[in-house]
Amino acid sequence: MLGKLIVFEGGEGAGKTTQLISVQTWLNQSGWGDRVAHYTQADFPPIVITREPGGTLLGKGIRKLLLDVTVTGNERLDEQAELLLFAADRAQHVASFLVPHLQAGTLVLCDRYTDSTLAYQGYGRGLDLGLIDQLNQIATQGLESDLTLWLDIEADYGLARTRQREQDPEIQSDRMEANEIAFHQKLRQGFATLAQQHPQRIVRVDAQQPEAQVAQHIQEVMEQHLQEWYP
Repeated sequence: MLGKLIVFEGGEGAGKTTQLISVQTWLNQSGWGDRVAHYTQADFPPIVITREPGGTLLGKGIRKLLLDVTVTGNERLDEQAELLLFAADRAQHVASFLVPHLQAGTLVLCDRYTDSTLAYQGYGRGLDLGLIDQLNQIATQGLESDLTLWLDIEADYGLARTRQREQDPEIQSDRMEANEIAFHQKLRQGFATLAQQHPQRIVRVDAQQPEAQVAQHIQEVMEQHLQEWYP
């Protein structure tokens, strides 16, 4: 792939979306966006932002099913069904959005990817990690991130943040945020385990620092990688 896939991961309230947008702004203002453009096909943008679930038209519908409790009403979403819906969203996202952009040289900033499924459905829900790995391989066609920024935050601190932030206008009642604190503690440990297993692509960022300090740390990490990718 000519392009690069940068993924922002973390538990609820870690500030992923805020930092992703901050990185996009920094890339454009610092001149890196212009340099990336030299490596990108003319009919594709040099930098794009996307998310999982919901990075495609089909994905938006799946996102609503997955995250909005009001959509399914009193019907409990089965854990295996939840896992398969995430896989379906990812398969569509990879095939119709990520691969075309990466083949064209675009730098893609993505809010969540495969590690979220391992952390939430594997470590959080307790589903089989081997099965999740297999599903991820099928859905991604083997596409891994070039860099994953794990915004690490204590579970109770992150959940307190979610109560203060603006509600996602597309989601009336968030299913993931509604889980018990023990679930969020397990998924945080899951991210920590994944970071230990994949130090070559996952970088931990202390997300409990002030927003500006988190942004500065991310920019420093990005700068190192950008210099290697775009000499």
